[in-house]
Amino acid sequence: MRKRAILILLLISIALLSFTPASAQESGPIYIVQSGDILSIIAERFNVSLTELMEANNISDPNAIYEGQQLIIPGLEGISGVLQTEVINFGDSFVGLMRRTQVPELLFRRLNRIISPSQFYVGKDMIIPTEDDGQDMNARLSPRAGESLFEMAVRQNTDTWTLSAINSLNGSWDGLPGDTLFAPGENSAATTSGLPSAFLSAEIRDLPIIQGGTGVIKVKTIPGVTLGGILVDHQLHFFALEDGTQVALQGVHALLDPGVYPLRLDATLPDGTKQSFEQMVLIGSGYYDDISISVPSETLDPTVTEPENQQIISIISTATPTRNWQAEFSIPVALPYCIKDWFGIRRTYLGQGTDIKLNGFHSGVDYGICSESNPYDIYAPAPGTIVFSGRLTVRGNATILDHGWGVYSGFWHQEESYVTVGQSVQAGDLIGKIGGTGRVTGPHLHWEIWVNGVQVDPLDWLDQTYP
Repeated sequence: MRKRAILILLLISIALLSFTPASAQESGPIYIVQSGDILSIIAERFNVSLTELMEANNISDPNAIYEGQQLIIPGLEGISGVLQTEVINFGDSFVGLMRRTQVPELLFRRLNRIISPSQFYVGKDMIIPTEDDGQDMNARLSPRAGESLFEMAVRQNTDTWTLSAINSLNGSWDGLPGDTLFAPGENSAATTSGLPSAFLSAEIRDLPIIQGGTGVIKVKTIPGVTLGGILVDHQLHFFALEDGTQVALQGVHALLDPGVYPLRLDATLPDGTKQSFEQMVLIGSGYYDDISISVPSETLDPTVTEPENQQIISIISTATPTRNWQAEFSIPVALPYCIKDWFGIRRTYLGQGTDIKLNGFHSGVDYGICSESNPYDIYAPAPGTIVFSGRLTVRGNATILDHGWGVYSGFWHQEESYVTVGQSVQAGDLIGKIGGTGRVTGPHLHWEIWVNGVQVDPLDWLDQTYP
């Protein structure tokens, strides 16, 4: 019997020695790969090494990741769930984000490496961990003047203890008029997080705005409110959409240094009282190249160029109240087309035969001629009214088309212009012929778009509809 027991123990020992457990994959929160993601950038974002990230996910080729792939992020002990990326929009606040997402402040600061409130600004990406069984705190509440937390809880069909716990309040007495609180459910509040009572909602489209981009600010207010404000240092002009939303379009200068700049909204109520809200907004880099180009010296003479610039600015500074376009703009030349130079390129202009030098940037898109058989025709990219047609020193034979709402197209260096001031045109109408007049090195059409006094990348207006 004893020999039999020894034999059984021996067999068990051999079995245990021959069994090698599979190495458990490292656990941790999950990040879902997005379109355009690069593994090294993901590693940098979560403050882990590329090697650690590859080992945690059994990845041998860093270029083999794909959209929708789930990656374990190592080194984030105590954090679980899926790591979502949320872009801070206008009116969001640090405290409001904590309340809505229910992410503890210390954890949020750790994930996003925030050490100062100045790092929380519009357009910044924030990492938010979410759980499958987590409740969405989408109902925004704002205590009215004289309203208790109990009364607000009844209005939201909840209780004061729940509201206090969700919003980290010290008690039922801690809710202040105008403060933004959150509760489970859909948004039923009158105001968006952090905004004064005149504003029902406010958002900026396509964040972050980049150099040479077009900012789109959409605002809903209580009835009878007149809106104004600034983005960077430009006064905003608001226009009404069919649903009552007010929208402002504002170009961001291509030479503006990347960084954070002010966006302020000003509301004038029917009784004449005013409310304002200001927040810092991220302006990102357009990553433009630098080139040098030789041009005729007379086109660099400031006694000529500056009056011409001021003439153009005086023409495009009026924001007419009618929006003439409804869709994306069209290419202003015939197919096939050739782009010879792109918007935003930093340019150093050298005067031919002189030491004159002028630094600037390319303020539009240059369409050249693909072949001798290619048409030289220029077409209106969108409906509008002709507000200038004439000869200029730098821009040559020039045409300016007003599309409304402070949006203008400029067409420079034409051989001929076929339109007159005051004429209305539709998208696709023939308006001129490509030429080589003004400051040029060869025949081409220079097309530029101005948005509230600032040149922006015209190609953006071909790719999407504004507003």
